[in-house]
Amino acid sequence: MGADEPETEPLSPQQYAALADFRYRLRRFLAFSEAAAARAGIPPQQHQALLTLAGHAGREPPTVGLLAEQLLIAPHTAAELVARMVDGGLLTKARAVEDRRRSALSLTPRAEALLKALTAAHLEELRGLAPALAGALQFAAC
Repeated sequence: MGADEPETEPLSPQQYAALADFRYRLRRFLAFSEAAAARAGIPPQQHQALLTLAGHAGREPPTVGLLAEQLLIAPHTAAELVARMVDGGLLTKARAVEDRRRSALSLTPRAEALLKALTAAHLEELRGLAPALAGALQFAAC
């Protein structure tokens, strides 16, 4: 164990099993999410971008930089993603009023409709998964 790693008690076989079950259920949800986005006609990363922008609660309008940060991608990758989404009619991009070097991003009505349908499907899936996820996480943390 390295000097920077905290000492921990060994995990029980049941805790390993709970962690494995939790990760399995997360992977299943992510696979569901990717398939739902594909059925809606958009790549999963575009769905994640729409959700990020719709869920932005900051005082400033969302930007390419925010998208890069939230999606854990490089800024130039986020700029390319935004360009594809603008071309696809999912986003509008306008110079930010407070800082003309930045572009404020907004969802189009088409994007809002897609996101609404996808979110309803995701919430339904989460309702089914929530008890198992919570149980696995709670047991793993004991």
